[in-house]
Amino acid sequence: MRAVVLAGGVSLFIALLGTPLFIRFLTRHQYGQFIRHDGPATHLVKRGTPTMGGVVIIGATVLGWLLANLLTGRTPYASSMLVVFLIVGLGFVGFLDDYIKIRQERSLGLRARYKILGQAVVGIAFAALALQFPNQHGDTPGSTAISFLRDTALDLAYWGPAIGIILFVIWANFLITAWSNAVNLTDGLDGLATGASLIFFGAYTIIAIWQYNQWCSLDGSNSQCYEVRDPRDLAILCAAIAGACFGFLWWNASPAKIFMGDTGSLALGGAIAGVTIMSRTELLGVIIGGLFVVIVASSVIQIGWFKISGGKRVFKMAPLHHHFELLGWGEVTIVIRFWIIAGLAAAAGVGLFYTEWVATLPAGE
Repeated sequence: MRAVVLAGGVSLFIALLGTPLFIRFLTRHQYGQFIRHDGPATHLVKRGTPTMGGVVIIGATVLGWLLANLLTGRTPYASSMLVVFLIVGLGFVGFLDDYIKIRQERSLGLRARYKILGQAVVGIAFAALALQFPNQHGDTPGSTAISFLRDTALDLAYWGPAIGIILFVIWANFLITAWSNAVNLTDGLDGLATGASLIFFGAYTIIAIWQYNQWCSLDGSNSQCYEVRDPRDLAILCAAIAGACFGFLWWNASPAKIFMGDTGSLALGGAIAGVTIMSRTELLGVIIGGLFVVIVASSVIQIGWFKISGGKRVFKMAPLHHHFELLGWGEVTIVIRFWIIAGLAAAAGVGLFYTEWVATLPAGE
């Protein structure tokens, strides 16, 4: 597992030392964040803070992943390469969005239809390729079966291979869009989304390592082995993402010297979707990423109740962290308590994953 440790260490080092250099570059070119006026008043002081920090997260992740493979004499496999494609592709869409916001000094960047189009192009390409590249056992990076702790009996290819591919592309793009929006909504307080992402990918590093140790390609005689194409590859990539978030968090913690912007939130959201799809744990990700889910749910509830009730609100403001700001909670207090929730959700998910494996072991093992 030297590659896993190297990936995390290299990406952390690059993000930790590279972020202040990027901050200087952004400051010199006056690439600062535009703050919406209808948000909490305490946020107005953040106007002009450098944004697009997701560039550092993406760069540190890719370099950490590549160097870890290079230094250990490995060649990356299809699963991690496709997730990296998703990260970079969605990150580029987010970068265009951030750049337009900065240049035109407004809170809206890319027009909605162009943003959706960009995400769709990247997402469809990712989903279509995920069902290619079978290994010697016939396993492809993605699977048409809906997965929880592993693939379930609910197979989208039940009505035929062609229908299965179409349904899988729709399902994968739903996950990509949902997770990207979830991270984007969570990125509203200094360090909140970065810390929650660090916890998520730390948990998935553990899961991918466990899948590799119980991998069908290593021990096909084990009835409980995992039919994942490239679990060690995913462990290396997850460690690289976690390391990049860790290094970036030093500068993104309150008071933030830089924001990740849509560049980072779309990339990290895509990474979450990609990793859960490739590790065959799509629904488990909902538990491990429970904080993201709660924050999205708060916005859905707020909007839905506002329309149903004729203008009434459940929360003072959505997403949920802004509600607590308006209640008088300090920003650091909210972030730390939400990190605790994220940690508890991740622990619950990893515990459930391990419990399923133990509970289904044949008697006597």
